[in-house]
This record gives sequence, C-alpha cells and structure tokens, in this order.
Amino acid sequence: MRRLTTSAVRALALTFAASALPIALSAQSSEVITGQAAFTDYTQEHPGVRRKITLADLPAPKPDESVDNGPSVVPRPEGAWPIAPKGFKVEMYAQGFREPRLMRTAPNGDIFLADSHGDKIIVLRGVGPDGKAQTISTFAEGLNLPFGIAFYPSGPNPKWVYVGNTDSVVRFPYKSGDLVATGKPEKIVPQLPGFAQLRGGGHWTRDIVFNPDGTKMLVSVGSASNADDPDTHPNEFHRADVLQFTPEGKFVKVYASGIRNCVGEAINPTTGQLWCSTNERDRLGDNLVPDYITSVKEDGFYGWPWYYMGGHQDPRLMGTHPELKDKVITPDVILQPHFASLEMLFYTGKQFPAEYTGDAFAAEHGSWNRAHRAGYEVIRVPMRDGHATGEYEDFLTGFVTPDGKVWGRPVGVTLGQDGSLFVSDDGTKTVWHVIYTGK
Repeated sequence: MRRLTTSAVRALALTFAASALPIALSAQSSEVITGQAAFTDYTQEHPGVRRKITLADLPAPKPDESVDNGPSVVPRPEGAWPIAPKGFKVEMYAQGFREPRLMRTAPNGDIFLADSHGDKIIVLRGVGPDGKAQTISTFAEGLNLPFGIAFYPSGPNPKWVYVGNTDSVVRFPYKSGDLVATGKPEKIVPQLPGFAQLRGGGHWTRDIVFNPDGTKMLVSVGSASNADDPDTHPNEFHRADVLQFTPEGKFVKVYASGIRNCVGEAINPTTGQLWCSTNERDRLGDNLVPDYITSVKEDGFYGWPWYYMGGHQDPRLMGTHPELKDKVITPDVILQPHFASLEMLFYTGKQFPAEYTGDAFAAEHGSWNRAHRAGYEVIRVPMRDGHATGEYEDFLTGFVTPDGKVWGRPVGVTLGQDGSLFVSDDGTKTVWHVIYTGK
C-alpha cells in the first residue's frame, strides 16, 4: 500500500478540522500511513484513516522531551458531536453519571456500567423513540472504585455478576433481567494490590474476564508506578500482571507478566485467546513508549519495567536483567504513544457491514505526556481469521476542538444485542450510541 506523505496527512487534517459537525463523516481510504508519518496527533485523527507503526519506526528515548500536557476538560461546545464513518449515526444515549467507565452487556441485552468514582454499578436498558435509555437503575452501590464486570457462567442464564474493585473481586447473585442486586456482594478475592495514583504513575482499574470454558478467572492489575523496579519496590508485587484465579476466587498463578496496565481485557471469539488493551510507560519522549493492543500468551512476558516493545531496554534500568531481553514478546498492534488505551471488544454483531466482523474496537482516553494531544477517540483494529494485521483505524473522533480543547474522553465500549456500539465518555459523563444506517 502507498504511504501518505506528512504534508498530505496535514492537508487531510485541516479539511476535517473545518468540518467538525454533529453528523457522520468519513475519510474512507485504502491507504495505510506508515513510517514516521504514522505518529500523529488529534488534528490528524479522522474516521477511516489507517496507520501502522512497527518496531523500526520507534525513536531513541528522549526524556528531556517529556511534558505534562494533560487536558482540562471543557463543556461540550455547541454543535460538537462525535464523528463516525459514513453510514453511521451517533446518538446521546444516557447522561448524569459521576464517572462512566467500563461497560459490559448482559446476555439479555442490559448494559452494565461501572460508575467508578460513584462506587456504583448501573444498569441501562432499552432504547426509546428519542434514542435515550428507557430504564436506568442502580444495580449496586457502596463499592470501591469498581471497573471490571463479568457474567458467570457463560450462556443465557448467568448466576453471578463479578465486579473488580480496585482492591478486591466481589460477586453478586444474578438472574437474567435483574435491575437491582438481590443479595450483598460476596468478596471472593479479598485482597488485590490496591489503589495507586493514576497520572504518570500507578493504576487502580481491575478488569475481569473468564476463559471460554469458564475454568479461569483472569484479573488485570496495573503497575503502581511508571517504571519502578519490582526487585527493589515491593509495592509492585503482583502488579503489571494478569492474575489467574478459579471462579471461586482461589489464586492459581501469574497468567502473564510485564504488562504495565492491561486495563481492558477481551477474549478473542475466533481463537479463544486473551487480549489486552494496554497503557505503557511515560516520560521517555513524545513518541515513546507506544501503547498497544495484543494477544496475551499464557506465561508470556511483555517487558515492563526493564524492556519495552521487544528487547528495547528502558534507559532508567539500563543493565538490569539481561537474561530477560530475548523473552520479551512484541505486541500485535502498536498504537500511538500515550494514547491511554482502555476498554476493548471484538465485534460479533450483525448490524455493521460484514467487513467489521471479528475486528476489535478500543477506547483511547487520550494523552497527557505528549506535546501534541493524541487519542480521545475510538479505534478499530482490523483482524484476519482472529489475528491482527498490525494496523489500526480511526473510527469515532471529534472529542477535541480544532484549537485543542478536550470535551470528551472515551473509556468503555460494548455491543447492543442489535449489533450497535455503545461508548462511555467520562468527559461529558455520557454514554453514546453508534448505529449503522447505511445512509
């Protein structure tokens, strides 16, 4: 495929920046931007644009380039609206949450939403004639920074809803259609490595998935720091890992390690393998270290904190653990550095065009450690027979104004029973609804 020049990319960006209207737009193209031009910012993110970053594109570390450029979220400007590809429509589905984050869809179609700093799990049901949720119910409250949600066992009639608090895993008895928990939470993993400050350091989110046969509960735990060596920092014990438990909460082992923050877990429906949407480390420069989306091998090692993107050693830990260099697994899909990649899913619906089937979607919450903002969008990750091509595509954009003011921050993605896509946004405290109309 032909590479777009930097000037062509910027010209395309100016065209779209002038067209940030509350309608579905598209930059559909068979082009894939590669090489240095693939490193981008919000002005170049538009539906349909594809990029592919490889190990050969990574720059040398430049710690002096590191900045603190986090967003001060502003109210959504009049007329601003998420921008989707041609043929898609975006509606405002629900509002009024404190911090809407991860979402998972129950077998009956109800959407369970973690209102994390509200310490609640919310249930959203139905779509009214006005496009809004018909029912909004508090399923459970009094939790501790809930994030991950999983239904168990699989199938149409799960008996439990599992919730990942920042420091534990609890479960609630559940029968299909429950809008309010009928019992108190049972703490089945009484202690996980707990809360850590997010900005430039630790992570508090805990996601949960079950493997296809339901024998393994996989819980992701992010690091407590940016790049502290676990050899000398005991607070990193069982962090930057995916931990394996039985469904009853018995610890089995570290399933995979060196993943700084596998904040969003998903099971690939084609291969049955665990995948992670991962936040990498900061303060090594504008274009280091890339976030990523990857399949996760059992007992695999992904580098943190000593290495990144294969055998690249972190200069802050130079000379440590040389025996691990050749064991570091390179991720399947390299994203923009500092994207803050959060929840992901695989598209198994029927509403979107057939070419979307089996592809992944992921929410990119947006950068803070980068001079020019990147992220603040939902991306599509093309797959072939369950395996990533290494590319990613901008899907839902428009959450940043042309002058760089951030009004929306995507966090969660889930599918409706009809195959439409729901996106949570903790900037506007909104759940958006993306529908394919073909128009």
